[in-house]
Amino acid sequence: MQFDAKAAKLLQPGQHFTISDCPGLRLEATASTRSWTYRYKSPVDSRMRQVKIGTWPAMSYHSAVVAWEKLRDIRSSGEDPSDQRRAARQAEQAEREAQREAASKKVTIRRICDQYLDEHVDPRRQEKGAKEVRRLFNVHLGELADLDPSKLTRAQAFDLLQGMIDTPVLASNLRRELGAAWDHALDAGRLDENVPNWWRLLMRGKLRSRGRILQGERIGTAKRVLSDGELGQLIRWLPNFSRTVDDALTLYLWTLLRGAEITSMHAKDITEEKDGLWWTIPKAETKNRQRERAEDHRVPLVGRAEAIVRRRLGVADQGYLFPSRGRSGHVEQKALGVAVWTHMPYSETRPDQQRPRLPVTRWGPHDLRRSCRTLLAAMGCPDPVGEVLIGHLPPDTGSNVYNRHRYDRERREWLVKLADRLEQLGK
Repeated sequence: MQFDAKAAKLLQPGQHFTISDCPGLRLEATASTRSWTYRYKSPVDSRMRQVKIGTWPAMSYHSAVVAWEKLRDIRSSGEDPSDQRRAARQAEQAEREAQREAASKKVTIRRICDQYLDEHVDPRRQEKGAKEVRRLFNVHLGELADLDPSKLTRAQAFDLLQGMIDTPVLASNLRRELGAAWDHALDAGRLDENVPNWWRLLMRGKLRSRGRILQGERIGTAKRVLSDGELGQLIRWLPNFSRTVDDALTLYLWTLLRGAEITSMHAKDITEEKDGLWWTIPKAETKNRQRERAEDHRVPLVGRAEAIVRRRLGVADQGYLFPSRGRSGHVEQKALGVAVWTHMPYSETRPDQQRPRLPVTRWGPHDLRRSCRTLLAAMGCPDPVGEVLIGHLPPDTGSNVYNRHRYDRERREWLVKLADRLEQLGK
């Protein structure tokens, strides 16, 4: 029959009609479409084959005839149109796979950053720090990410950092991590040794913090150290916090430890020894875990610190002393900073909530550690003992090979003196 648009519309699913002037050309109907097909006997193996040409009415009758003629000519030449199409599809797929493989091997700034993250950052840093480096790259590389690193110009690198000049600490961190990523790629032979590491050369010493802005005033970059009078005021005020925050901040003062170490304190690390209660923090859980010379950090618990730990051990059920329902299982360090900020007289967090306001301002939990280390120095504590108490490693000198003294006796002696001094200030 000749093509009839009305007849085409009336075709039911499973029905078809052929075009008499075009042997093998058919219009077949399914539940949703009407398709042009070419049905023929293969010249290769004499089997009946069928090739889809297009969909009606998107492909008109005349266009279908033109396509049918081309397929018929292929068959007449002794080739099977179906085999030819299959070969074409396979060639296209092979080409796409080759392009994907080439793209995966192409050296881009994004690729050397990903390799740096996977091979260097992730194995060596805590999850939180590794995520921050990944975020830096994802947020700030922009269009440079897909650039060949060997073609990066000094001006392009400068423009990236200059665009972040209002956040110099962030820009400095990005500059440092990109410089390390370049070094990693150069060491691995992924970049030619003549490719310059602009990140190591640009803006050295020019990306420094100008200090926080508080209540519209830039307060500078000086590290906060609370005076004796401020420490006394704060010690007397601590019970205004929740019991958890009060205990944690007290441990900052009485142990000089980091917040992350305090909030993750675990019952298994507390032991009763001949001279009293001790807290031994495994090296793997300290900030020095990647340092070869570092060891487990031992802390004698005296005064209020001992009282807090014994009380919390009584309900810890052999778990964390500062438990939480969060993923880590313990209170996070940042919760302490939030609590301190919320009680500052200038804090506008939850303004409708009535709460006591701190009499000592412009400090954070970490400043307590610095303040007590300074207080120890003022009391005459020998510097090696003070640095051991605060968890700092001594300088890497030859003398460390021979001096293996662990200062356990001195740690307890000076923390007892510190506890007595804090009690005097808090009266």
